Amino acid sequence: MERMTRYKKNYHIDLNSVDFKKELKLSSLFGYFQDIANQAAENLGVGINQLVEKYGVAFVLMRIRIDLIRNPKLDEEIIIETWPLKPGKLEFERDFIVYDTKGEIISRAVSVWVIMDLKKRRLKRSEAINLEYPDLITEKAIDVELGKIKATENLETAYHKTIGYSDIDFNGHLNNSRYVDFIMDCFPLKEHENYHTSSIEVNYINEALPGDTLIIMKDISRLHENLVVVEGIRESDNKVVFRSQVVIKEN
Repeated sequence: MERMTRYKKNYHIDLNSVDFKKELKLSSLFGYFQDIANQAAENLGVGINQLVEKYGVAFVLMRIRIDLIRNPKLDEEIIIETWPLKPGKLEFERDFIVYDTKGEIISRAVSVWVIMDLKKRRLKRSEAINLEYPDLITEKAIDVELGKIKATENLETAYHKTIGYSDIDFNGHLNNSRYVDFIMDCFPLKEHENYHTSSIEVNYINEALPGDTLIIMKDISRLHENLVVVEGIRESDNKVVFRSQVVIKEN
């Protein structure tokens, strides 16, 4: 199999991937990114199974931003292209571009990953795995450096969520795509009818495990700027599990 730095895959948007408007759910898009990121890593010899068997580690998403130009609909075909950038001491950057069948770009994303020791639940340096790229790509899908989202003081409780079977992945913790559903569930359907997401950025700060209860909180004080902040706080120790900011636009 030819090793490729740039990796592409086609996805068909089916009923399981859309919302009540028959548009692709953001959580489904996150799922696609997770899927193609693993397949691209597998092509480079560091896929899920390869990492577990050789090193006892797994890639964990730490930060991501997606800018949405157009949201595809039920039965559309999309093409996702992904590529990594040069690893840092701890972090691995991976970018994504989503195209429609006409070749038009409909969304862009940048992400930062780390590797975690699955037994010790601790992060390891990037050099702990043997990873070489056929060629080095410096182009970024979005010209931005992902940093920490600032805490906000105007949070109000939206709801409580206890992590269960359907929320976790093979790592045994809350899957990154489920966070997006939690964020979207902060808002009633009427608001989803009237507004759409044009950009979303998420920081994954602490692990959430089965049985944990998260207090999902939102800050709408900057709604006049079309910006909403949502974060999840673990009820048992008051630690922030994730923090996100969502830019919305009126339909």
